[in-house]
This record gives sequence, structure tokens and C-alpha cells, in this order.
Amino acid sequence: MSGFENFGVRANVADVTRLECGICWTVYDPADGDEVAQIAPGTPFTALPDEWHCPNCDAPKSKFIVLES
Repeated sequence: MSGFENFGVRANVADVTRLECGICWTVYDPADGDEVAQIAPGTPFTALPDEWHCPNCDAPKSKFIVLES
């Protein structure tokens, strides 16, 4: 695994933390969920299934970085 894998993603990510795809810049907002993958609003990033991918570019979860507020 490269030094950039999971860059910005921490094990202690808060349930309300928004994350951004490092490939296409799509934002996963837990308040909105992911309609494409039928992920209910209120679902934190850490609770997404392992097989979940970016709804825009199909990047894996490991390519998402924490958006600092």
C-alpha cells in the first residue's frame, strides 16, 4: 500500500464528517447518504459497506479524504 492510501481518513472519523473523493472530488455527506447505492441519509462514512464505491467515478472508499470543516 502506498503512503497516500487512505490519506486523510482516520479510524476515529466522526459520524457527521464529510469526505471527498480524491479522484473526482465528489463529496459523501452522511446527512444525504447515497441515493445511487441506496444508502440511507444519516449513514456515516465508516458504516458504508466495504464494497461501496464513489457514485460518480467508481473509486473505492480508500480514495476518500476527510474534508476539514
